[in-house]
Amino acid sequence: MQYATLFAIIRICLEVTLWGPENVSQPHKPKLLERIKIACLRRQYSPRTASSYVYWSRQFILFHNKRHPEEMGKSEIEAFLNYLVTQRRLSASSQSQALNALIFMYRHVLEIEPGWLENLGRSKRKQFLPTVLSIQEVRDVLSHMNGVPKLMAELIYGTGMRVSECTQLRIKDIDFDMKTIIVRQGKGGKDRTTLLPQRLVKPLQRHLLNVMGLHKDDCLKGAGFAPLPGALYKKYPKAAQSIGWQYVFPSTAIRMWPPTGQHVRWHCSNTTPQKAFKRALHQTTITKHASIHTLRHCFATHLLQNGTDLRSIQTLLGHKNIKTTMIYTHIIKAEQSTISPLDIL
Repeated sequence: MQYATLFAIIRICLEVTLWGPENVSQPHKPKLLERIKIACLRRQYSPRTASSYVYWSRQFILFHNKRHPEEMGKSEIEAFLNYLVTQRRLSASSQSQALNALIFMYRHVLEIEPGWLENLGRSKRKQFLPTVLSIQEVRDVLSHMNGVPKLMAELIYGTGMRVSECTQLRIKDIDFDMKTIIVRQGKGGKDRTTLLPQRLVKPLQRHLLNVMGLHKDDCLKGAGFAPLPGALYKKYPKAAQSIGWQYVFPSTAIRMWPPTGQHVRWHCSNTTPQKAFKRALHQTTITKHASIHTLRHCFATHLLQNGTDLRSIQTLLGHKNIKTTMIYTHIIKAEQSTISPLDIL
């Protein structure tokens, strides 16, 4: 009985030690920067926006020697923004982005209404005219490109897509019968429809035959999956292996996707067409400072020159505000509206 009583006392002591209130495991509370990222993703902001907001919040905290933002206010934020202007000499858009990140952190993460933050003065952005290549210059650059990067460059010029929209294009979003392409989750998280150039129909079809062959080989090896947006992999578990969800421009490597453990083939990197375009540009006599994104500006400008109305171009580009599209009218006016007096002599 003495041993039984002793063992009972020991068992009770162990239970109190292991399961007492002071030792009950508390749920993990994310740190501030992690909470900012989660808040962005919960609102379906793009990963780039989430990373940017985390970056500027971290810079703000480090600037004030790791003080918690709850302990700071308007004066500390003004000091940080002044530092960005005077010391780091950031552009107006970067300053505005930093301020937006701090407003988001205070309002949606710390749950402090930052009315005083929105009254802070913002630097006015300078209006720059985009670099535009002539039709002959576009022809010269494309003539020095080949293979898949050339097809991507032609697609960007022929549709007005952004580079990331081109690399993330899925097979199911190309409609060869209607001659249209659906751009999914473009800038601002919006879908839009753009045109498919007739000239690219056959090259794209030939390219997709190669992609389908690659996909078939992946499936035979137990792979052949593509990452699905959001939680669609739960709702449609078999869709990830269908040909429609595969990327038009797949990566050369297969990687494991943590949410499912599947071996998926992502899209190619944005740098693939960017580097190819730069190499081709250097092989020409063009001295303009251009990148592959310049082809998007060329798309809009050349459509305007051919008489396409501004509203249609706005829809094709996915601009929220018509004022953004109107910048291309300034390029046209600068080229065509006036004759130099020297040419009249």
